[in-house]
Amino acid sequence: MTQFWQLLFEGFSLGCVYALIALAFTVIYRSSGVINFAQGAMLLAGAYVISWLTVNEGVPFFGAVAIAIVALALSGVAFQLLLLRRVATQRPIFAVVMITIGLGTALTSGVDAVFGSSTRVLGDPWGSTALHAAGLVFDWVKLWAIVFVAVVLAAFYVLDRHSRYGLAMRATASDEEAALAVGIPVARVQALTWAIAGSLAVLAGLFLSGYPSSPNPSLGESALTAFPAIILGGLGSPVGAVVGGILIGLIEVLAQGYDPSWLGNNFYEIAPYIVMIGVLLAKPYGLFGVRPAERL
Repeated sequence: MTQFWQLLFEGFSLGCVYALIALAFTVIYRSSGVINFAQGAMLLAGAYVISWLTVNEGVPFFGAVAIAIVALALSGVAFQLLLLRRVATQRPIFAVVMITIGLGTALTSGVDAVFGSSTRVLGDPWGSTALHAAGLVFDWVKLWAIVFVAVVLAAFYVLDRHSRYGLAMRATASDEEAALAVGIPVARVQALTWAIAGSLAVLAGLFLSGYPSSPNPSLGESALTAFPAIILGGLGSPVGAVVGGILIGLIEVLAQGYDPSWLGNNFYEIAPYIVMIGVLLAKPYGLFGVRPAERL
C-alpha cells in the first residue's frame, strides 16, 4: 500500500507539470486554431537558460527563472507578431503548423549548438533533498511543483474569467471574425497567448528538469508525452488540459510502477495513448470538449 501512495504522489506531481504543458498548447489553440509543435523546444530552451544563468553567470536561481520567463515570453510575442501573424493571413493553417515545427527544430538545434549534447546541472536550490513522512519520500522539487502549478493555474483562471484580456481571449477563441468586428485587438490577444505559452514552457522545463533528470537535449520530448492530455481533456478546454495532464501523469507513473512483464518493459510509455483512445471512443471530443455548433 505504501508503494501505491508513493506512486500516486509522484504521478500527481508529474501530472501537474504535464498540465502546464497542456495548458500552453490549449491557450494558443483557442486563440488561433494552431497546435504549437514548438512547445517542447521552448520548454527545453527555458530549462537551459535557467541552467546557464545560474551555473555559468552566477545569477540567483529565482532571478534566473524570472529572466528566463521574460525572455521566452518576449520571444513568443516576437515570433507571433513578426512571422506567424503575417503568414496566417495568407496561408492555410497547415502551413502555420509547419512553421511551428520549423521553430521547434531550430530551437532544439540551437540549444545543442550552444550548450552541447551533454547533461547540465540545473542549479536549483532543492537538489536531491526530500521530506520523509509515514514511510513515504516527498522530494522537495515535486512538492514545490505542485504548489507552483496550483498558483499558476489559479492565476490563469483569474486572468481568463475575471479580466478584460481573458474575455478577449475567449471571444477570439469563439469567433475571430466577430471579435474583430466588435473591436477586440485579435493580434494583441494572440501575442498574449504566445507570451503565456512561453512562460508556461519555462516553468514546465524547470520542474521536469528536477523531476526525472537534469537539463538534457531530450527534455523537449516531454511535450509529446503531455500531448495526449489536451486530446483526452478536450482540445481547446483549459479545464480539460489541467485534468488531462494530471490523469496522464498518474497513468504513466502507475503503469511504470506496476508494469506487467507480459506487456513488455516499457508499457508505461504507451499506456496514456491507450487510455486516450479509449476515452475518445466514448467521448469523441474529449472529457471536457464541446462539439462545434453547425448551422443547418
